[in-house]
Amino acid sequence: MKKYFGLLIYLGIVSVLFASGVYYFPTTVQLKKTFSVLPTKQPKAKSSSVKVLRVVDGDTIEIEGNLKLRYIGIDTPETKHPTKGVQCFGKEASDKNKELVEGKMVRLEKDVSETDRYGRLLRYVWLVDDNATASAELFVNDFLVREGYAHASTFPPDVTYSKQFVEAQQEARDNNRGLWDKCL
Repeated sequence: MKKYFGLLIYLGIVSVLFASGVYYFPTTVQLKKTFSVLPTKQPKAKSSSVKVLRVVDGDTIEIEGNLKLRYIGIDTPETKHPTKGVQCFGKEASDKNKELVEGKMVRLEKDVSETDRYGRLLRYVWLVDDNATASAELFVNDFLVREGYAHASTFPPDVTYSKQFVEAQQEARDNNRGLWDKCL
């Protein structure tokens, strides 16, 4: 205890001086720079605009750079499948997709996955309207489901709009739109 007695007295004195305002700790401290900060990468933009070169089918397009792109979260009846052939409402879905986007500018949004197992880009697609705000753009994935050209089809981890697509599908089904009227 004797060896700590001096330390306790010293701390007591410093405490009294500090409490009385005689002794104070400086409020600003200057530190020497002893490390360097590396610049961080800017996050990639979540969306970009491109031109659609051609429509492959109801849920697949080819965009600038000759890249194939598959719409996330939806599935249209087949028109070019090697074993399934042309399915009910497949031609209509493909024709509607062509009417909507072929030769036009679209805005793309990535979810989690970059590509599917066939190497196609996976994106949500909005039809760009130069005279409208982004919120007024047509959400192509949703439109195709809501109008009965496609089914909602969720494949995790790409699930950002899955609830919206399921609700759109229910609306189309309840109102006998598209494939819900013709293919049952």
